[in-house]
Parts: sequence; C-alpha cells; structure tokens
Amino acid sequence: MVINLGMNWENFYRDNILEYIKNLQKNPLELVSLIVDLTIVIFLLYCFFKIVKGSRAWQLIKGIALLIIATWISGLFNLKILNWILTGIMNLGVIAIIVIFQPELRRGLEQLGTNKLTKFFGIDKDLSTKTKEDIYKIAIASTELSKTKTGALIVIERDIKIQDIISTGIPLDAEVSPQLLVNIFYPKTPLHDGAVVISGNRIAAAACVLPLSDDKDIAKELGTRHRAAIGISKESDSIVVVVSEETGKVSVAKDGTLIADVREDVLKKILISNIITKRFAGEKKERKNTLKKLKEKRKENKEQIKIEKQDTENK
Repeated sequence: MVINLGMNWENFYRDNILEYIKNLQKNPLELVSLIVDLTIVIFLLYCFFKIVKGSRAWQLIKGIALLIIATWISGLFNLKILNWILTGIMNLGVIAIIVIFQPELRRGLEQLGTNKLTKFFGIDKDLSTKTKEDIYKIAIASTELSKTKTGALIVIERDIKIQDIISTGIPLDAEVSPQLLVNIFYPKTPLHDGAVVISGNRIAAAACVLPLSDDKDIAKELGTRHRAAIGISKESDSIVVVVSEETGKVSVAKDGTLIADVREDVLKKILISNIITKRFAGEKKERKNTLKKLKEKRKENKEQIKIEKQDTENK
C-alpha cells in the first residue's frame, strides 16, 4: 500500500472530516467517544515522547518529522519525482522505526508486562515514600564515607529555599544515590571540596560554598566542615549531614546545633523525624483542620437556612 502524503486534501476533508462532523450531529453521544479517544491518544503520545526525550531516538524523531513535512510539501506542489522517492522512503520507514526505536519499544513493553505501570505512565511514587528512600540512601553513603574517613558535607533543603547556596556550586540535577554521593566526595575529584545540596528529592548541586558559623561557643576542635554545617543550619531550616575527615564520625547539624557521632540507624531516625514526620504529619493535621472548618461552616449554613425558612413560614 502506497502512502501518498500529497493526496487531494479537499477530497480528504470532504469525504472524511465533513462526513464525521455530520455523523456527530446525528448522534451527539459519539462526541464523548471522540473526546475519550483523543485524550487517550494524546496521553500515549506524551508518554512516548517522555520516554524517548533525551535519548538518541529524540534526534531521529526530528529527522522523521522533517521527512514527513518534505513529503507532504512535494505532493502539494506536484513535485512528482521527489514525492515518489520520499514516498518510497516513507513506506520503508515503518520497518526502520521498529529497528531505530527497538530499545525504547522493548523498555515500554517490559514495563507493560510487569507491575510498573505507574512508572510507564509517569506516575511518581508517593512523596513521603520517595523522601524516605532518599534518606536511606544518604545514610548508606554516609556510612560508606565514614568507613574510609572521607570528609563529606550533605545539605538537605527543607521549606526555606537556599538557591543562593546552590548557585555557588556545580549544577547536577541528579537522582539521589549512595554511589553518586560517595563518588562526589572521593578525594582529589573536582567536586569533592564543598557541599552537596539535595533539593526537591534531587541532588541539585555539588561543590557548594556554605557560610561559616562565627559562634564562639562552638568547640575549637571542630573544623571548617562542621562550622559550615552549623552555619547553614542556623541561617535556614536545612538539615546537614557531616562526615569528619579526621575521625570518620558522622554528625547532624540542625537549627544551629550539632548532634555528634551518630550511628547509621540513629541518623535515619533523626532525618525521618525532622524531614518526613514533622512535614507530612503537619500537612495531614492542616488538612484535617481545614476539613473540620469546612464541615462546621457547612453546618452553620444549614442552620442559618433552617432559621430563615422558619421565619418565612411564620410570616
């Protein structure tokens, strides 16, 4: 079957589009089916482009789009030889697309065949669950760095944004992973000197410069890394994990204070308590209070309507 993109568009419009509009006028219920159909197609296209964007296939899609436009224009202006060549290429394009997009198609089909449909359709995990996973990854990385006495400074942003600190470092925008965190702080690597900032469940930047605390009450044996951790935790609500280069001990700075020498399990508890429990418990409480207020207001409105109705009847 030959695909001719230089077809007579007037005939196509009359025989297909106009005819379909007439059918919709006769049976309006088909409009619902049309809306559902278009919604599904648009959503699937969005998912497809989301999968291929950033891969080598993305550049090939641009090339295919250019080829389609060129074929259509050649048919429109009656460039018969060029249109014949391009149409022939288009007919072979179906096989070419299967070969070109084989990794993406395979990944998509694998996800459809498993229980990872939420990932395929771009539905992310619950924010609380994702944050907890990131905390475990940070704890694992801190323990590994502690074993080798590798100095580290990990800043976890909370409600107060620290974009000014992030801008002093090298942008990364990467997934939180123990391997990446360990690799960043490995001695003599370009990004090891400075702090890593985690913002919005992503590693926003590395080699960031933090303000040093000038508090005279801080123990003199604490180095620059610990003073920087205390400094940023005092200026914002960020929580900072510090690994000492001298002793390998892990400490946590929050609200301008330092909790020194914490084990991995204690580190997890501190981070979960301050980042997840307080935040999400507070949001849940706020939602309950809002719902309670709405119910009370609705009850008051009903009582008011009842009183007004009684007054009307009495009159």
